[in-house]
Amino acid sequence: MSTPTSVVASARAARVVWHAAANESGWIEAAVAGVRDALQAGLAEADEAWLLLSGGTTPAPVYGALARQALDWAQVVVSLVDDRDVDPAATGSNARLIRDTLLQDRAASARFVPLRESAPTLDAAVVASNARWPFPSARATFAVAVLGMGDDGHTASLFPGAANLDAALVSREPYAAIDATGCPVAGAWTQRISLTPSGLAAARRRLLLIRGADKRAVLERALTPGDARDAPIRAAIDLQGAPLDVFWCP
Repeated sequence: MSTPTSVVASARAARVVWHAAANESGWIEAAVAGVRDALQAGLAEADEAWLLLSGGTTPAPVYGALARQALDWAQVVVSLVDDRDVDPAATGSNARLIRDTLLQDRAASARFVPLRESAPTLDAAVVASNARWPFPSARATFAVAVLGMGDDGHTASLFPGAANLDAALVSREPYAAIDATGCPVAGAWTQRISLTPSGLAAARRRLLLIRGADKRAVLERALTPGDARDAPIRAAIDLQGAPLDVFWCP
């Protein structure tokens, strides 16, 4: 028996907690507090708290403000939700973005675990990232993942229409290689390594950072009945555990 569409819609809406701010400064403050509280909770439970971050221009000011927070950064491990198959020093590298924005000030003592730069090929990077995945663990907790979302409803590097999206969505491994050839939003960087829904499910908290009326409309459409292949952000919404915390401002 199929599930009524109204039930699907209401179930998805219940999996989202909105944190709306009136302006950019309020949005940054609220998002930083969300990440900080999640890391503090993680450090209270384990020796290490892991923070996985997304790239893009939207979260950059949040990362800069987060770097100034008083936390036990030496016990925080920073890694990535996804990255592009580029040189780590290239402009398009998410690893470079994190080094330039977060790993400064007080956060400079955090340990950084990049995804791409330690392996000769993208496939080798996926294998290495999956092999060192530390969860579940009594020593470390996946405290928080910070996500973004594109106008096409993608999150991480899970793009609608990607050649191997179906396999990534059902994979039991935390990371997968993504071929986004032909996906307009991927731009010039079509080859990616991305967290899968299985990997994201290990996070104690999942935060989505978006801005503007257009992005809010995209997310609201994703709350309606439909397949995650059409709007992969649905995969993050539908996960069990804590709801998706959405931090938004105009």
